[in-house]
Amino acid sequence: MRDVCGYEEKDPAVVQHLTSGYPRFVVHPFAKKLAAHFVSTTPGLTGRMLWLVTSARMASMLATHLGGTDLPTRDPGARTHGSGDPCHAESAQLFARDGLHGVSHPESADTFARAKVFLQNIGGFVSSREAEDGLVRAGLLDHEFDEDFFRGDAAAETRRVLRRALPGTTDADVLLAPCGMNAIWAAFRAAAELQAARGRTVWLQLGWLYLDTIAILKKFTATPGDYVYIRDVLDLTGIERIFAKHGPRIAGIIAELPTNPLIQTPDLPALAALCRRHGAKLFVDPSVVSTFNVEVLPHCDVVVSSLTKYTASEGDLTAGLAAINPSRPDAAELRRRIAAELEPVYPRDLARLAWQIGRTESVLARIHANTARVVAFLESHPAVSEVCWALAPASRDHYLRLARGADATGGMITFTLKKIGGLPQFYDRLRLPKGPSFGMTTTLICPFMYLAHYDLVTTPAGLAELAASKLDPDLLRLCVGTEPAEEIIGALAEALG
Repeated sequence: MRDVCGYEEKDPAVVQHLTSGYPRFVVHPFAKKLAAHFVSTTPGLTGRMLWLVTSARMASMLATHLGGTDLPTRDPGARTHGSGDPCHAESAQLFARDGLHGVSHPESADTFARAKVFLQNIGGFVSSREAEDGLVRAGLLDHEFDEDFFRGDAAAETRRVLRRALPGTTDADVLLAPCGMNAIWAAFRAAAELQAARGRTVWLQLGWLYLDTIAILKKFTATPGDYVYIRDVLDLTGIERIFAKHGPRIAGIIAELPTNPLIQTPDLPALAALCRRHGAKLFVDPSVVSTFNVEVLPHCDVVVSSLTKYTASEGDLTAGLAAINPSRPDAAELRRRIAAELEPVYPRDLARLAWQIGRTESVLARIHANTARVVAFLESHPAVSEVCWALAPASRDHYLRLARGADATGGMITFTLKKIGGLPQFYDRLRLPKGPSFGMTTTLICPFMYLAHYDLVTTPAGLAELAASKLDPDLLRLCVGTEPAEEIIGALAEALG
């Protein structure tokens, strides 16, 4: 736990040991090395920070963001031309070399932080495989890492498998992204522009969502009043009151099914009917359990999901999905607009995904068998206070109405301990792999609120916000893998004492 806090506080004693990490939060070593090479060999870049990104379009968006113009953001750190701030537009320069694109700016802690968070929020970092190829071309690596790839049409193979989980779609409805957040950003951006032209600017956040989804809604809605947070995903009457209040100004609603990290499932058919009556768009993100486990597309306009989870079960790439419901109003326009907003998936990443994705159902079956056993152990242990998972009683019926099987639960479990202040001792004793991702063959556990919302768990106002949303700051997120269940349970039993 000291290392978790040290990472969040950027303690040099901890950070110096961090060689890599989740690639939207920790810039990959290949990307760092290639950027350093370009800085040292490109006239005019000495003393500047260089970010390598997914495309020329993303570079333009980042430069615009640092200049504080055009892109509709409510980022309080944004500046306008002539503000005197070192990150005005003239200081952010576009970069292009050897087929790669980026943005450079004078070295500044403030500008660095704003650029990094922007790319993190909307999924704009260059792929590690693309950076690796750049290093090979530059003679800084001898060869690419030796790994298995799908040798045919990787995009077609990926869509073929995904359409098994998205009945009624064509290949044109299944849009691929370099990560889940880029899919969410593209869908939000496309629908926000479409709905704004109709006078609809209010966006609803249903429940506590993943941190970057929350960031997109907070930063890129038109005004603070256009962002509405609905705390209780199970309070349909309360949701109906919000629709009645905002009426024809509601552009759409973004929901996770189930939510992360409380793993609650809203009444999706009722929510869909409400959106249809009011002309609001409904986006559903089933990343917590995988779109292979739940039938959600018939109820919404767009499914947005991370393919990093479950489909890329080796944990060695990021990818995302935006799937259009072809029967919904504006389907053709949303398809066109979202496709235009998405960033390209690097071909080698796509080939690697296509090699793994065919195993999704078999990996999920093994995860499901383990998850049920781990839940039963945790629920029966005297040291455990509360266990949340897809079949928790509060929203079990809502989930089973959408599930493709009674055991199709995904692998995420969150739980809290009865002993106040017992988190550090448990976490330090626990002999399981620790990390912030999920949906892999490898089990992972983390103190989720510390990694995702450290600013909230360390301030009185933040703790009050968590309490209002019924979130325990010491909540643990366990994402079950495919190891023998006895090994997972044994490690938990040892740490719980």
